Amino acid sequence: MKLGRAFLLGVGSAAVLAGAAGSAHAGAFGLRSQSTIAIGQAYAGAAAGAAGVSSAFWNPATITMHPGFQSEYNFTFVDAYARISPTPPTPGALLALGGSGDIAQNAFVPATYSSRQLTDRIWIGVASAAPFGSVTKPNTPWAGQFYSRSSRIVSLSFAPLVGIKVNDWLSIGGGPIIQYFKVRLNSAGPAGSNVMLEGDDWGGGGTVGVTVTPAPGTVLGVGYRSTIDHALQGTFRTAAAVLPIRVKVSTPDQLTFGVSQAITPDFRLNAAFEWMNWSRLRSPAIRLEGPGVTIGQFPLNYKDGYLVSVGGEYQLNPQWALRAGVGYEWSPIDTSNRSTRLPDTDRVHASVGASYAWNDKLTINASYAHYFAVGNRRIAIAPGNPLFNAAAGPFFADTQADVNLFSLSARYRWDDPKVSEPAPIIRKY
Repeated sequence: MKLGRAFLLGVGSAAVLAGAAGSAHAGAFGLRSQSTIAIGQAYAGAAAGAAGVSSAFWNPATITMHPGFQSEYNFTFVDAYARISPTPPTPGALLALGGSGDIAQNAFVPATYSSRQLTDRIWIGVASAAPFGSVTKPNTPWAGQFYSRSSRIVSLSFAPLVGIKVNDWLSIGGGPIIQYFKVRLNSAGPAGSNVMLEGDDWGGGGTVGVTVTPAPGTVLGVGYRSTIDHALQGTFRTAAAVLPIRVKVSTPDQLTFGVSQAITPDFRLNAAFEWMNWSRLRSPAIRLEGPGVTIGQFPLNYKDGYLVSVGGEYQLNPQWALRAGVGYEWSPIDTSNRSTRLPDTDRVHASVGASYAWNDKLTINASYAHYFAVGNRRIAIAPGNPLFNAAAGPFFADTQADVNLFSLSARYRWDDPKVSEPAPIIRKY
């Protein structure tokens, strides 16, 4: 089949497998909505158990830190803002169409975790969360519509876990990850017609981790979440045709280090370092089902992403615990690969949180975080940039973005805490 300019305009260098920075808030199209407690201290110490039961997302070995049978239910509201304002040398005809308006779409993201102690050395658990996602929708029409209209990314991961306390100072854990991933991207074709690509897939990977307790009050943790390969199957739609397509995408693997140190009986200091291997995405090809002919690609060309953070938790009294944190995140995106779908940049995390022990079974947690975009936020799509499409023309713009997270969670202990059970060496909560 002969592919015309409209086809390549909508697929080749115009579409990017991501959403706007306002909705995705962990670099590229990653999410950081997995834990209320972790949000409250900028994810500091999460891999060392500082995030409670939900630490299992970063390090499955942390389930051995919780006696009995416990569950945690997290609910995070993402209040996002992102705007793209076109500037010269964008052609005047496009400038006349105006800016994007607020392209970010707010979202409600849940995550749940459970751990069950079977013996004095063996635990089982489960972690379910949304590691990736974004929903964006600019004005229609707007100056950058030939590079993007709406975007939607949805993911869900489910991980059954096993944790083993090897001895008094070492615990290990791990399990498989089952992940669902769905993408739908729209852009403008000739005369403003709509061009849409969508596809979804289930994939599998794994997670492993270890915690070390070298001294009372000190916990070191490291956790790894593997890459997951997806073969997205779906369709490419234009006004003239509907074609079956396949896109192979590998989500980034993630390595997280955590430290949690008791400074006093009531105060604990936490720190984190995280690496996400975004560079493995490269430029996924878009192929026709059947003949396997390549009709375009997603020119992502991401770099790796990093996060460092510090935070603290103060046990005010037996009922109340207070926490706060600050972090800096290096985005995998800069001017060389910043698109109209994902005007991401480096960011500063600032957060606060609190927990209230309602009784010996139920604890309520709340957190607030604000992400400040910093550094260069310029979009510069011109000849020489892999995103450039000659039919769409050059596009230059300034961007603005910020994110607020409001998160609530409840931790419930299903067994009787007063019944004596083999307890872990370190009990965070």
